[in-house]
Order: sequence, then structure tokens, then C-alpha cells
Amino acid sequence: PRRVPALPVKNLNGTGPVHPALAGMTGILLCAAGLPVCLTRAPKPVLHPPPVSKSDIKPVPGVSGICRKTKKKHLKKSKNPEDVVRRYTQKVKNPPDEDCTICMERLGSASGYEGVLSPKGTKPELVGKLGKCGHVYHVLCLVAMYSNGNKDGSLQCPTCKAIYGEKTGTQPPGKMEFHLIPHSLPGHSDSKTIRIVYDIPTGIQGPEHPNPGKRFTARGFPRHCYLPDTEKGRKVLKLLLVAWERRLIFTVGTSSTTGESDTVVWNEIHHKTEFGSNLTGHGYPDPNYLDNVLAELLAQGVSEANIKD
Repeated sequence: PRRVPALPVKNLNGTGPVHPALAGMTGILLCAAGLPVCLTRAPKPVLHPPPVSKSDIKPVPGVSGICRKTKKKHLKKSKNPEDVVRRYTQKVKNPPDEDCTICMERLGSASGYEGVLSPKGTKPELVGKLGKCGHVYHVLCLVAMYSNGNKDGSLQCPTCKAIYGEKTGTQPPGKMEFHLIPHSLPGHSDSKTIRIVYDIPTGIQGPEHPNPGKRFTARGFPRHCYLPDTEKGRKVLKLLLVAWERRLIFTVGTSSTTGESDTVVWNEIHHKTEFGSNLTGHGYPDPNYLDNVLAELLAQGVSEANIKD
């Protein structure tokens, strides 16, 4: 026939979510139906902008500096678990007739962590209410939850995720650079682009990581990420700087992509790593991205109130 409809296939090389065999099966079915088929390769994602000279790179308006570093000496010392929990809870004399959602035992009975922990002066039947959100738990259960976390002096409600204190993460030491480049992102043709470059080297896991003393890998660094140079884009950058200083952007864990353990991975704050397309879902245009990442930052306890002038 003169006009053969093209059937785009995302990955003829077998590197994406669609197996090449699926493309072949689709072609066979269409041919069986009497339809001509012409398999074509899908376009490749545009991961990086056109070359940028050093003279074209500018500071981001309204954001001081061009680089932030984190080092081990910035780590906060752990605090006594019982003291932290008491700071954010109020004693409940008459507990409600319901389960503690941490240990799943009734609030009127002893904590399920009785005998597991040996806290100082905390009775297993003691119940506490968190000050801001009002959710109720065994105090000993909250102590166990805190002891299993980063022990940074903050507490997060397991029910509504409200954060008490300043939450910090387990991001390894590294460097975050940011600047303006004279190119526009799809969907933001009237704006230049903020480029963020994260660089974390391999190292040894600390006591806050899954396997202290063991080496961790850092694949794919430096990692380049992009924001539009708009008022909201600059606000996101300022909040990402707060998240970086609190060690919340990366962590050491298991890669969901490769299954590799003891490696640096993203930590629940999504970034756009594809510059000129959105074929992988990690690029632009994406009209909801800035609002989504603001919500993710807020869930980590990073809000506009934390932005430093």
C-alpha cells in the first residue's frame, strides 16, 4: 500500500518497560487482521541541554551563592529517645478504647514493646498524645519508633505524618551546585532554566546507614536536574537547598531500578533529570510537577517558613 501506518515501539533494544517480543506479537496480530505494519523506533529522550559556555552560566536571581556542601561534621548528635518523645507528647490518663497503631495492642493494655526495650522510667502501659495532631500511642511504642529512625531529635506521627521538630535525613556528604543556563524547558518557553548538579562520591556508611562501616556506591553522579526559572521554580530551588542541608534528598539504600544494595538513591523528593523531553516521565512538559514537588518537600517538613533570606 502507498501509506503504511507506523507503529512506534518504545524499545526495540529491550532496555525499557516494553519487551521487543511484544512489538513482534503486535505486528503479527495486525498483519493477521489484514493491516500493514511498519515498526519504527521511538525517539530517544533529550537528557541534556545544548552546550553551554562558562560565560553563559549565570547565578540564579534571588538565590545567594552557587554551591552548597554537606560534610560529616554537620551531623547532629543523637538525643535520648525518652526525652524526645516526652517533649512532643502529653500524658493520657484515660486512653480511648482503640488499638495503638504502632504495636496493634489495645491502648488500655501494655505496649507490645514491653520486654523488647528497657527505657528509663517509661512504663509499658503509659499512653501519650502528640501535641499538634492529637494522635494517641503507647509512649514506649513511640520510643521504639524513634530509636529505629535517624535519632535526630525530631518525631513524625505514623498516622498523619505530622513532623515534630526538624527532620533530618541520612544523605552522605557531597556537593550541590546550581546556576542559570540560557535555554528553555518544554512548557516554559518564556523562561530560562535552573540547572542543579548533585555530586556525591562513594564512601563508608556511617552509624545512621543500613550497614555501618561498609562501603557504599554512588552511581550516576554528577546528576543534572532542571527547574524553570520562574517565581515558583526559584521557590522550589530555595526549598531544595533547605532539604539538601538537612540531608533529605538522597539516602543509602537499595536501588529500585537495579536492585543494588548499599548505594546512594533518591529519597522521596522527585527531580526532573530529562531536559528537552518527557519520554521517561522525568522531564518536561509536566504542568503539575512544581506543585507536586512542593507537596513532597512539605511532607519532609520543608516549607516556605524555612527559606532563609
